[in-house]
Amino acid sequence: MTRPITAGVDGTEESLAALDWAAREAVRRRLPLRVVHAWRYAEALAAADRDTQHGWVTDGVDQAVRTVSERHPELEVGVDVVEGDAPHALATAAAGAEMLVLGSRGHGPVVGFLLGSVGQQVIAGADRPVVLVRAGDLAAAEAAGREVVVGQHGSPEDSAAALRFAFETAAARGASVRAVRAWTLPPVFAYSPGSLKLLDDAGGLEPYERQALAEALKPWRERFPDVPVAEHIEMGSAGQVLLSVSGRAQLMVVGRRAHRTAVGARIGSVAHGVLHHADCPVAVVPHD
Repeated sequence: MTRPITAGVDGTEESLAALDWAAREAVRRRLPLRVVHAWRYAEALAAADRDTQHGWVTDGVDQAVRTVSERHPELEVGVDVVEGDAPHALATAAAGAEMLVLGSRGHGPVVGFLLGSVGQQVIAGADRPVVLVRAGDLAAAEAAGREVVVGQHGSPEDSAAALRFAFETAAARGASVRAVRAWTLPPVFAYSPGSLKLLDDAGGLEPYERQALAEALKPWRERFPDVPVAEHIEMGSAGQVLLSVSGRAQLMVVGRRAHRTAVGARIGSVAHGVLHHADCPVAVVPHD
């Protein structure tokens, strides 16, 4: 079954930027585009009944779709206007999509994302990649020379989903991948004797981390031999190291393992930090 690229729209400038980003990506990947809008009947608008309000919503979505179709006449576009809770509607739409693309406001004076409750709920609950796009994101930012940056950590299996997404995206764009692995000095006695032997065999901490990154990248280099890859090893926190190279990125890809707490789902500190401060679109990819 062919999965569409799905864009959530709500009429804001941010969501229209997300729709345009999703349309460009759908054309590159030769996939259909699905446009989803969730709405609720507003009883406060006593002069407008449910059908009238639905008509207003549909007209706005149709106008956005017409604009995209004029820019990309070859693109197959479907529309779903759903009455109900936005996080639930978007998470449901994401389940059947190649990815879900959402708009997000800039984070105050700092370039980045202001991640509201809807965005956080959708990212934490979605089983598919979710891409956040700011208003003002332009196709020019995808120009040659800008990389798809992806964070790698842990074992090859831990970051396989994020690496797959990054390589697929780079292949579709004719772009390169910069794979980033951050490392820090371990606390005293943190490693077992077996772990210390592995470090000794590798020649120390940094060579060990470099070897771990190379092993994680190996299957993806083989699967995508035409995608240039830069291996980036740097000491520091993962979020800080990723943000230090975001200026050269046309897309930042991070993995996500949602954490359930008493106050709701959390998406992890690395994904949260990158979403709030990266100056490019960010894809958050759930672990397989």
